[in-house]
Amino acid sequence: MKIEAILTDIEGTTSSLSFVKDVLFPYAADHLPAFVRCHRDESRVAEWLADARREAGLDPAASEDEIVSVLLDWMASDRKVTPLKALQGLIWEQGYASGDFHGHLYPDVAPCLRAWQAAGIALYVYSSGSVRAQQLLFAHTLDGDLTPLFSGFFDTRTGGKRDSTSYARILERIGRAPAAVLFLSDVREELDAAATAGLRTLALRREGVWDTFGDHPSVIDFNEVAAFLARSSSR
Repeated sequence: MKIEAILTDIEGTTSSLSFVKDVLFPYAADHLPAFVRCHRDESRVAEWLADARREAGLDPAASEDEIVSVLLDWMASDRKVTPLKALQGLIWEQGYASGDFHGHLYPDVAPCLRAWQAAGIALYVYSSGSVRAQQLLFAHTLDGDLTPLFSGFFDTRTGGKRDSTSYARILERIGRAPAAVLFLSDVREELDAAATAGLRTLALRREGVWDTFGDHPSVIDFNEVAAFLARSSSR
């Protein structure tokens, strides 16, 4: 079956792992306490803080310092917790707006995304970062605002990335047959989950990653993904 849509991961796939680890995470950690103090009464921030308290099992009346400490601990251990990811996204929004950093993309990514979208392939993102964080990254790249190229964004509200049912939910949302969707990631367990749901998979071996990825074919960059698509369409 011809590939009609591409679902892509971000970290290690479209964007450097070091950008998230060395730029985004430290920025969020440094700005989190002041952000909570300044914005705690805003409805969306108050909602995510309440969700974080519930997730952590804290009393609803837990102090601001207690919840900030929990959030920083989650950040340090890279917990994939939805309220944390949402609050990080809000902090990064300020950073992008002030020009403190740009969203990093590997050089091959933007040209290939534009070419695939122009060829009629629908593009989607599925990342553990919040949808807002995903949109901000692609909106503030050195290649310009790439968000119009995408037909949809998915985060952990859809489910865990190593859970096959998450990919089934995405297929239902986008209305595509499993074999018509290609999933791109640098994490074998995510690729396994997607394959279990029937998606086609392709592993990215960027930045010296040479895992065998089991039965999943692998490429080094998006130019090789383009070659894979060309071969698939000619069959």
